[in-house]
Amino acid sequence: MSADLKPATRNSRLIVCLTALVFLTAWSGTAPAAEVELSFVSASTAQLSNPHDLKLSPDGRYLFVADVGNDRIAIMDPETLELVAAFGSDHQSGTHDVDFDQRGRAYVADTHNNRVTVYEIDGTSARLVGELSERIRGPEGVLLHPNGRVYVAGAWSGNVVAYQDGKVVAELTGLASPHDLESAGDGNIWLADAGNSRILLLSPDLEIKAELGRRQYGFDGVRYLDLTDGGIIIAADKNNHSVKFIGANGSLLRVLGDGSPGRGPGRFKTPEGVEVRGSELWLSDSGNDRIVKYLLTTK
Repeated sequence: MSADLKPATRNSRLIVCLTALVFLTAWSGTAPAAEVELSFVSASTAQLSNPHDLKLSPDGRYLFVADVGNDRIAIMDPETLELVAAFGSDHQSGTHDVDFDQRGRAYVADTHNNRVTVYEIDGTSARLVGELSERIRGPEGVLLHPNGRVYVAGAWSGNVVAYQDGKVVAELTGLASPHDLESAGDGNIWLADAGNSRILLLSPDLEIKAELGRRQYGFDGVRYLDLTDGGIIIAADKNNHSVKFIGANGSLLRVLGDGSPGRGPGRFKTPEGVEVRGSELWLSDSGNDRIVKYLLTTK
């Protein structure tokens, strides 16, 4: 199955927009607007280089960080943000994202090698056991979906590919530097279509169901994202040097960062990665080569 936006006519684009409007109207009625409160906890001091997306290990003991400039996955203590271990620098190039399957295997976006590498994980040790590369170039996002499929965003190939048992089963083309993919919790998928400064809601078969765009949210190169248990989207809006919080009702709840590059609590330089667990929030302050941690509460 393939969907292609490139040759879209005015009518087809209108259908997508109307579908998005209907969806967002329904979405807006699902929950009242929430208030987001944030408190800065700490920042890492480890030698990182342009860290991007990050993910907690399935047991929650470690924070796996795509350390782009060092061509590796850095493994950190999620509480102290100290560097514990690392792997991949001998064979990865431009590492951008990481996710885990139900067996605990790590899937890593090995971007400059045009592949996703697969590892058996034992604590902080990793053993390369496979890869995915068909129909993707420059992968920068990877999602292990509860349906058993692996979804990969090819930033250089402008597409999203769904793999099942190692074979391509669906594809969405016509995108611009697509980045992160995250499960919406209901089987659908949120995609950061960075080059188009928008977030798309996709079906498991990669059909576009809704669009959160630049006009609504002021995105400029939105990159990686995550969702709270209450359905709040937390998105790193890279070129705005900020992190945006979008409620389950579609409202923009809060912007962390003042739109200019900076360093310190509430300030960022080209942020990229997002990971949230309960009230704990980790962000990659990529241009400042560090990971920062916040406590998040909603009411």
